[in-house]
Amino acid sequence: MAEQSVACAAGRAADGDRSARARAVILLLCLALALSGFLSLTAGASDASAVRVIRDWFTGAMPSDGALAARDRLIVYDIRMPRVLLGVLIGAALAVSGAVMQGLFRNPLADPGLIGISAGSSLGAVAVIVLGGTWLAPAILAFGTFALPLMAFFGGLAVTWLLYAIATRQGRTSVATMLLAGIAISALAMALTGILIFMADDRQLRDLTFWQLGSLAGATWQKVGTVGPVIVLALSAMPFLSRGLNALALGEATAGHLGIPVQRQKYIAIVGVSAAVGASVAVSGGIGFVGIVVPHVLRLAIGPDNRYLLPASALLGASMLLLADAVARTIVAPAELPIGIVTAIAGAPFFLWILLRKRGVIDL
Repeated sequence: MAEQSVACAAGRAADGDRSARARAVILLLCLALALSGFLSLTAGASDASAVRVIRDWFTGAMPSDGALAARDRLIVYDIRMPRVLLGVLIGAALAVSGAVMQGLFRNPLADPGLIGISAGSSLGAVAVIVLGGTWLAPAILAFGTFALPLMAFFGGLAVTWLLYAIATRQGRTSVATMLLAGIAISALAMALTGILIFMADDRQLRDLTFWQLGSLAGATWQKVGTVGPVIVLALSAMPFLSRGLNALALGEATAGHLGIPVQRQKYIAIVGVSAAVGASVAVSGGIGFVGIVVPHVLRLAIGPDNRYLLPASALLGASMLLLADAVARTIVAPAELPIGIVTAIAGAPFFLWILLRKRGVIDL
């Protein structure tokens, strides 16, 4: 109990006693997520009315135009609703993973892709797309539509295992070694991905291009059921890291003296981030900047206390991705813009602002 009090006191000191503001922000983010979800249900090239479908569902009223009602239900329930749920899961996973990585590396510019997890997942998915008609054909036939997300997921886990093996000596994991090894492994995975892209035909190149840019267009209830439990389980473990991440901000030695099991914290953080990011990339492709922008914005607003930062990141990440997806579906309707382009257009200027602000070029 004393150790917990010390760690919480450290979090409050770093937070500047902004806990009341943090709770208010979290409440506002809950309302923002509900509004974003409703907007996402109503956005799209079709004029299907989510309001009418929800009203009929609650009231049990029989609509006058049965064919129109059936079409609306199909679009809202089978196309838009799984897309919204998948957007919530992936946005929360990327944002919380970014916050955890920034706390683990003690660097506000850290990103889930920093240690190569996203590159490993992309390599697995690209291998399925390019080699699906060759020696990987039996696996594709065996797993069907699950082949691509499974290969992407295991690609991310393979990179994680390799990083952990390289960075761990005598039961202790070096964060600096993991960072450098992650950069090298990410470069290797990208090189192998480049070789596969060179081997691809025109149809495969088009699929690869759209997949790497990121999209929620392929969302189905089946995919939600496949990656949902993995992401929910990973996210459920993250709040238990908040006390340890607060203590790690003071340094690993100090965290150890406060009674924090530093090595176990690192292991849980790495595995949790790998599972969340690997599962997200498996079904959505590459979506950038969510893991950097969301935690940094919230850190400026509510402080670095991870007891509030992690749940707030989940809410804001989910809302941000839903809004980006709504823009992607409507800005060039009836066509659809890859969501990775939208997040990059919004996130890249903010990332540059962070860099310039840290260098003192911008004093705002």
